[in-house]
Amino acid sequence: MSLLAELQGSIGSVGYGLAAIGPGIGVGIVWAAYIQATARQPESAGLTRTYAFLGFALSEALALIGFVVPFVFGT
Repeated sequence: MSLLAELQGSIGSVGYGLAAIGPGIGVGIVWAAYIQATARQPESAGLTRTYAFLGFALSEALALIGFVVPFVFGT
């Protein structure tokens, strides 16, 4: 007996949901590192804030790329 399942809808949305987990964890790690660095050495908060925003922007860019790819390559 053969069992055939039909998948309807956009599987790209499921893929994006899974792809958003990585950047979410990355953003959390970036801000946790910034908070820990600022707590250890408060006078370097200005310098490390720049790197924190840069890391946040790069991590968030991965989430935006993951959002756009299913629309570009979807059939």
